[in-house]
Amino acid sequence: MARCVWPSVLAFIAVLTLSGCGFFSRPERPIWRTQAENACFARKLVTPSESVVPMSEIDGPGICGMTRPLKVSALADGKIGLDKALVIDCPMVPALEAWLDDIVQPDARARLGQRVATVNVFGAYSCRSVDNIEGARLSEHAFGNAVDVAGFTLADGRTLTYVRDWKRADTQEAAFLHEAHAGACQYFTTVLGPGADVFHYNHIHLDLANHGATNTGPRRICKPTPAPGLLPAPASPDGLPPAPDIEEPLDIARAGNVNAVALAPASALGPDAGPDVALPPAAIGETDPAPPVLPAGAGPSVDPEPTSSIGEHDE
Repeated sequence: MARCVWPSVLAFIAVLTLSGCGFFSRPERPIWRTQAENACFARKLVTPSESVVPMSEIDGPGICGMTRPLKVSALADGKIGLDKALVIDCPMVPALEAWLDDIVQPDARARLGQRVATVNVFGAYSCRSVDNIEGARLSEHAFGNAVDVAGFTLADGRTLTYVRDWKRADTQEAAFLHEAHAGACQYFTTVLGPGADVFHYNHIHLDLANHGATNTGPRRICKPTPAPGLLPAPASPDGLPPAPDIEEPLDIARAGNVNAVALAPASALGPDAGPDVALPPAAIGETDPAPPVLPAGAGPSVDPEPTSSIGEHDE
């Protein structure tokens, strides 16, 4: 009997060896994320300071986290405050600062007669799924690669919010918020604001997700579509054929079932799944993590037919 069992055991060991022992390997974050972080520091795009403090690596649960996270309490050398500190990756810092310097501050002075003193935010890093939907794929927030902006406080103390002022027709406040949203589409690869879907009625979501490239530059998602004249003319084509209109690539762990989402409900994974694959017990650095309840009368502000690339996720 023993001689009959041993060949089966040896065959099983051989299969494990050839598969790289995939049963025991841990999911890994896509390598481009660490490369982007390292390149940002190598190019000296961020200088550590009292308001931009390097943190230890955040490694998990699952593939959540950052190699070189930063805790940011203010931007532009402390000239623009944040109403709460954010944990984000290095590339988000220069993108936020360029948007504020080139778009937000000039528009605030021109339309409102004041500079922006503080950016009011809901959160940044949070190891969670897209739109907090259980079983959905990971959000860009899970990699510190996204920030949710709720509004701005001006130097004279006035506060503008997306939930209140976005739809105040024919006002300088609404015009400023729409221009800030449209301008962000030049600096971030995903920008979602009120009207993009039901999850963004009260803020704009900004991230640097890797959606691939087109023959005029990086593929970008900008919803709702800004009014004519708010976006610059597209860049000249690079001479290659236009890129196909496809869904952006997903971040999928290298180990395990490639068709599985990165974070699945623990109940679906069995009692031995362990903590690395279950949703974390609480969000980190995010104060508005729950799916929103729309206020009365908010229906017209929501696009009833969002595009397929937006209707499913918040990034």
